[in-house]
Amino acid sequence: MNTFLVSFAALACLAATTPAAAGARPPQYVAISFDGAGPLPQWERSRALARETGAHFTYFLSCVYLLTPETKALYRAPGRKPGRSNVGFAASREDVAARLAQIWAAQGEGHDIGSHACGHFDGKDWSAADWRAEFAAFRRILRDAWTLNGIAGEPKGWRAFATHGIAGFRAPYLSTGAGLDAALASDGFRYDASGVSRGPAEPTEQGGLVRFALPLIAEGPAARPVIAMDYNLFVRHSGGNEQTDADGAFEERAYRAFRDAFRNEYEGSRTPLQIGFHFTLMNDGAYWRALERFAREACATPEVRCVSHAELADALFPRETSAIGAAD
Repeated sequence: MNTFLVSFAALACLAATTPAAAGARPPQYVAISFDGAGPLPQWERSRALARETGAHFTYFLSCVYLLTPETKALYRAPGRKPGRSNVGFAASREDVAARLAQIWAAQGEGHDIGSHACGHFDGKDWSAADWRAEFAAFRRILRDAWTLNGIAGEPKGWRAFATHGIAGFRAPYLSTGAGLDAALASDGFRYDASGVSRGPAEPTEQGGLVRFALPLIAEGPAARPVIAMDYNLFVRHSGGNEQTDADGAFEERAYRAFRDAFRNEYEGSRTPLQIGFHFTLMNDGAYWRALERFAREACATPEVRCVSHAELADALFPRETSAIGAAD
């Protein structure tokens, strides 16, 4: 039997023989998120993993993936010409239609659709007005994506979802500033997940805005800290240059880092563990394979709840909520 599977089995035994089994300890929360949410195969793959594990994920969507070459000029980032984006746009109307279907299916399955702004620009020097304009562009493009692109079949409830159902935000490049802080405070977001912390840290709430941070976790033979995100592992392992993972070394290192960070919290203070991913398959898909291994094991461990950021915000900072209306 795989030694890492044994370690998770041991954790299960620990849970059954300690006060945690009697409810004396809080659950161990795990929050997995995906930035950008562009390529369609990764929508399918992540949703399949969620169905297998019972997890809910957060998808931080870049709204340019809802615009085609024909409609891209409808987006204008602060200080830039219309139709500019650091991550491109959707390939075609058919591509947008398929992505809209994925978004609608995912939110119906209990996943959290968040905002990753639109063009993936570094907004650290943007003013609050710049950020409010970017937020407005995201909501408008999401709300009107079907009609903007001439796509039939907009689901009933889509506009209510797009208007009221986007609870959270993560800044491109995790790059923040005073302008973003001011805009977030006034723009109705429930949470911001743009932070980075020295290790797993308890989320905080101020003025109704919950703040999450991706943690630094120990990784590799020297246990050097790295942000718990696939891109940072990619840079650590191969300098950001694509390589095959023929011997599985990249996958194994990533999996061990996730597993050990989880085990430290599960056996310790039960601080929520957050892991960030992208829809890009870096280093031959090594990090996605590591994530799938981790999720299958961690989410099946007793007293573990694999939740979205919106669910985690409500679990840790309960508030009165109202359902999104059915009418557009």
